[in-house]
Amino acid sequence: MMNKGAMSGLLKQAQKMQEELAKAQAALADLRISGSAGGNMVTVTANGSQEILQIKIDPEVVNPQDVEMLEDLVLAAVNQALVNSRAAAEEQMAKATGGFNPGDMLGGLKIPGLS
Repeated sequence: MMNKGAMSGLLKQAQKMQEELAKAQAALADLRISGSAGGNMVTVTANGSQEILQIKIDPEVVNPQDVEMLEDLVLAAVNQALVNSRAAAEEQMAKATGGFNPGDMLGGLKIPGLS
């Protein structure tokens, strides 16, 4: 059985980690990550919370005769931005938790930035 001092220390440590996670999540919302396709003809900017913030399309790639190509480029750029955003989120959260993944304790739940 755990003594009161050890339990108190554990609770303080958990509270500190919770505060660090909250700070890291706030920082993720401010983080800007881009993905692009077609030699930067389409660029998508997301934040660390995996929200798409901006899509830029070079007018040269807009061809009414080939809308499918533009759709493919937008899709590729969005997916690349999200991959980059997830990687940045994982790195940020690993720093905040010292490599500890709370999602591991929760049965492998997919928590943005933690899984």
